[in-house]
Amino acid sequence: MAATQPTVLVVEDEPAQREVLGYNLEAEGFRVVKAASGDEALMMVPEENPDIIVLDWMLPNVSGIEVCRQLKTRNETRNVPIIMLSARSEEVDKVRGLETGADDYVVKPYSVVELMARVRTQLRRTRPATVGARLEYDDIILDAETHRVTRDGEALKLGPTEFRLLSTFMEKPGRVWSREQLLDRVWGRDIYVDTRTVDVHIGRLRKALTRNGGGDPLRTVRGAGYALG
Repeated sequence: MAATQPTVLVVEDEPAQREVLGYNLEAEGFRVVKAASGDEALMMVPEENPDIIVLDWMLPNVSGIEVCRQLKTRNETRNVPIIMLSARSEEVDKVRGLETGADDYVVKPYSVVELMARVRTQLRRTRPATVGARLEYDDIILDAETHRVTRDGEALKLGPTEFRLLSTFMEKPGRVWSREQLLDRVWGRDIYVDTRTVDVHIGRLRKALTRNGGGDPLRTVRGAGYALG
């Protein structure tokens, strides 16, 4: 199940705070990667492809505000949610953080329980299947909490990999996923799997989705990958 874990990048220069955040996020079931500075965070983002970033404002070298600004101007990272942490409690600072592109703003000292809730709220918007949401596309319903899939009211039997593939497609209908992107999202970066394996599991998913009738909702985009719809 490790490949289905959302990845959280924690950017915090205070070691104790960084470890507490990492510990609590891992306890919530997230995969955690950490950076101690803004420039380190900017280097890590393309490598780790985080699903959400918890970003401290006051960082050495490159400030959190600048990190946020740069990430929100890049096409490949502009949709990654950023929760800004700051000891600055003035309204003008909060407004500045949000206007720079932060999706949420949390004032230090903060409640860890509240921060975890805010992380889940952001993920519910961007990766709903990972927080137990129910996804619907046409006549297909995927219940991530009960791990069940139905099509036109008929239950479908999917293996774990096919379930994760379908979750990925249903979170972003219409998006074209390359084989490499699907490997990262479904199998995880720490596991070596040949890209042809993706084709095998796509075939199994197609078979499961059409077993009880109905058209094939998956689309093959030549030279690019696969999409739902």
